[in-house]
Amino acid sequence: MGKTAEKTDKKLKFTKENYLTWYESMLLMRRFEERTGQLYTMQKIKGFCHLYNGQEAIVAGTVSATRKDDKHITAYRDHVHPIALGLHPKYVMAELYAKITGCSKGKGGSMHIFSKEHNFVGGHGIVGGQIPLGAGIAFAEKYLGTDNLCVCAMGDGAVRQGALHEAFNMAMNWKLPVIFIIENNHYAMGTSVERTSNVTDLWKLGLAYDMPAKPVDGMTVEAVHEAMEEAAARARRGDGPTLLEMKTYRYRGHSMSDPQTYRTKDEVEEYKHQDPIDKVIETLKKNKWIDDKGIEAMEAKIKTIVEESIAFAEESPYPAAEELYHDVYVQKDYPFIKE
Repeated sequence: MGKTAEKTDKKLKFTKENYLTWYESMLLMRRFEERTGQLYTMQKIKGFCHLYNGQEAIVAGTVSATRKDDKHITAYRDHVHPIALGLHPKYVMAELYAKITGCSKGKGGSMHIFSKEHNFVGGHGIVGGQIPLGAGIAFAEKYLGTDNLCVCAMGDGAVRQGALHEAFNMAMNWKLPVIFIIENNHYAMGTSVERTSNVTDLWKLGLAYDMPAKPVDGMTVEAVHEAMEEAAARARRGDGPTLLEMKTYRYRGHSMSDPQTYRTKDEVEEYKHQDPIDKVIETLKKNKWIDDKGIEAMEAKIKTIVEESIAFAEESPYPAAEELYHDVYVQKDYPFIKE
């Protein structure tokens, strides 16, 4: 009886538009990353490259549960976050190509994607470095008296950094409007959580600071949205931060250079049976909100966007040499600086 009621509530809570938006957003993330992987092997994209395949529900559910003016920060697995927030993927692809038309003017590459327009503040290469930055951004929002919050995402390996504990302590002490997300895909590079942490339920780390914390099914977009909605309401009330451990899985290696010898193909395939996109398609079909022709049309639409993004990147110029001297210092008119 209880399970039936739960299913009914979920069905009533989310609309056809919710599911179609999630489907389009996650499919764009997936196809963008798949082409990125192919282009990397063709040496069109160089340097480090970390793909998000499998984890799309986290970003999709986060974006749908937050507001346009909220800030978002993450680590270096960062290509799809600004895309989900509204940045056209051509600017991300151009950045991966190191072109001047890229969202970081070709200077950041895969690990340092930014979009000021869409409040995506990175894309950070230092493991765990974004955690205190996320708390700092939330502090700025509180100081300026806004109703905005900061979503600060990290990998399961980053929670081993000491800065996390300092950030958690200050965030709770000052009741900062920040939502900390652990994207637990089970492996910090190639080392499992069990081999590196005595605490394997990573959400429990928040309990040491009396921070509300809980695990979330990161492979189910509805679960992500609901958890984020609750945490966002808490932050906007002035009650402070929340820690959410999003349990997810990456289908590709830690980076493109990862041979993935630490896990079996069977393990990867097992997780693919929980694919977040397939779950949304199943719901859409079950409610007769989409059919096979609709799915084909969506695939064609997304393919066109991705291929146009690649063409844009291919045709864009590289930065001129003098660009090395631009964007080195903060301009005086930067909005957060008061004279």
